[in-house]
Amino acid sequence: MFVDRAKILIRSGKGGDGCVSFRREPFVPEGGPDGGNGGKGGDVVFEADENLRTLMDFRYRRKYEAENGQNGMRKKRFGKNGEDLIIKVPVGTMVIDEATGKIMGDMTRHGQSFVAAKGGKGGKGNTMYTTSTRQAPNFAEAGGFAKERTVILEMKLIADVGLVGFPNVGKSSLLSMATSARPKIANYHFTTIEPNLGVVQMFDTSFVLADIAGIIEGAHEGAGLGHDFLKHIERTRVLIHVVDVSGSEGRDPIEDFEKINAELAQYSGKLLNKPQIVAANKIDILGCGPDPEDLEICDEYIRFREYVEGKGYPVYPMSAPAGQGVEEILRAAFAKLQEVWEQPEEAPEYEFFDFELDDVDPDYRTVYADVDEEGDGYVLSGKQLLKIFNSTNFNDSGSLRYLYRYIENSGALEQLKEMGLENGDTIRIEDFEFEYYDEDYDF
Repeated sequence: MFVDRAKILIRSGKGGDGCVSFRREPFVPEGGPDGGNGGKGGDVVFEADENLRTLMDFRYRRKYEAENGQNGMRKKRFGKNGEDLIIKVPVGTMVIDEATGKIMGDMTRHGQSFVAAKGGKGGKGNTMYTTSTRQAPNFAEAGGFAKERTVILEMKLIADVGLVGFPNVGKSSLLSMATSARPKIANYHFTTIEPNLGVVQMFDTSFVLADIAGIIEGAHEGAGLGHDFLKHIERTRVLIHVVDVSGSEGRDPIEDFEKINAELAQYSGKLLNKPQIVAANKIDILGCGPDPEDLEICDEYIRFREYVEGKGYPVYPMSAPAGQGVEEILRAAFAKLQEVWEQPEEAPEYEFFDFELDDVDPDYRTVYADVDEEGDGYVLSGKQLLKIFNSTNFNDSGSLRYLYRYIENSGALEQLKEMGLENGDTIRIEDFEFEYYDEDYDF
């Protein structure tokens, strides 16, 4: 099954906590602190792999977590860094941050990679907090937080030449004649329900040809296969527009030509601006032979050719199952492709995710005060507050004083007093509760 869109949750590794430890060895009096630092949490990395063709794997697994950093250990031993999680995706995949809708990475080359979620930093052990006045710190720093986000993976085929046209006009037949691909071919609509790729050998080089599933009127609004496959045309460099010039489906070939181009234009103006070659297929049904003089007396073909050439597009007669005209069309597509290759490729007009801005959290030091909805009293929260709270040794008066001083300096107590905080009221941080008493309170 061809899967070209998936939504997954990624989570980097948490940083390991610093260690609180003191040397306890025979014949080493007053050994002092020897707690080591915690290890860094693993990053979540996306990497493009040309051996993958679909996002099928992400349909069955939706959550991806990197390894946490190891906690610091005694004897000044540092914790091991968490292993990075490398998520491989097909070439042509865009990674989108769901919260902002911005592109985090556009994976267009094999081996291309980027870090989508950085692991938390390792916390410092108590060894790092020794000073001339604090010889035996009884606390350490908690590891940095993991980063979690939901991302959307959207795959767009990377092909040099794309085949477009109504269902059952002969796109799959052309692909099978031009390449070693073996798409499903039958005389009914939508035999192709997923894009097919093949490699065309041309002289001493080659190019990738893609059969884009049948487009119908209203596809730009999602009708038929709609957006599912129109997006795959975006990365192609040249289009071969296949038209059933015989009208065997009861439609007028000129109307077919105009309707498909209208759908391309309404989906994206850039699609219609791509170099386009028109393949007038099924000329054998009109009774037109392979000789040029036979084509010149074929009224239906001449009417179609004159109209399309009047629009500025070259027209090539073809009977795909018989192989008639296939070589000429491929040569024309290759010539157009060479012109395009010589031109600088336009940069995509995407709004990209700002990773530098993402690393700077303006709310990191903010302490939030609110009424405790789970019980009587009040609750304090905040990222840096939580990190200091996790680093606090509640059996050490100095460590507790540092926590209380941080809360007071943050202005959180003033916020709580405005909410009605009084002596004896309960303040909760995570699962820890304590009673508030003003310094001037008379016990």
